[in-house]
Amino acid sequence: MSIIYVLIPIAIIIVALALVIFFWAVKSNQFEDLDRQGYSILFDDDLPPEEKKLADQRKKLQQEQDKHGSD
Repeated sequence: MSIIYVLIPIAIIIVALALVIFFWAVKSNQFEDLDRQGYSILFDDDLPPEEKKLADQRKKLQQEQDKHGSD
């Protein structure tokens, strides 16, 4: 029975830590774009250097538009 006095505070600490980590991830936009990283594995290396340069420029432009659009 005395073990319950140890397990309950440990469980509360673990849940609180999980909540803090989750809200930190949401605040730092970790869940903003879930698809881009998966697609980048499939498509980035297949592009010729010229097209890859254009794709990088488009990414920068899109990021700037997203940045200004969210303000």
